[in-house]
Amino acid sequence: MENRTFYNEILIDHNQHPGHKYELEGANLVLEGVNPSCGDDIFLHLKVEDGKIVDGTFVGDGCAISQASADIMLDLIIGKSTEEAKRLADIFKRMIHGEISEEELDELEEAGALQDIAHMPARVKCAMLGWRTMNEMLEE
Repeated sequence: MENRTFYNEILIDHNQHPGHKYELEGANLVLEGVNPSCGDDIFLHLKVEDGKIVDGTFVGDGCAISQASADIMLDLIIGKSTEEAKRLADIFKRMIHGEISEEELDELEEAGALQDIAHMPARVKCAMLGWRTMNEMLEE
């Protein structure tokens, strides 16, 4: 129970005090991500140089889970290569479906707070919004 409380605190903190929720000047990749089932809508901004994500932000509106997940994702991927960011997105998606190892869970750091979201199927798309948007952006 203590872990669940800790994870809830992580989500609340990232939702109420997001470190990456603002317009990013100099972003060279911008993509809108929409979750029509509940109205979540974000614009993800990344600054990528030489295959490395050097900065990233988001703006938009949505539920606490979508906003916290996007902020947590940016904490994790800034400073990583685009390939590493896509790999982490894959791990995150597999975590949601209960298909990762403990080592992979550790790699996700605070994003592991969303591990139990699979028990709330209506919220899976909320948690995945930022990650899906980032993946689509880096595939183009």
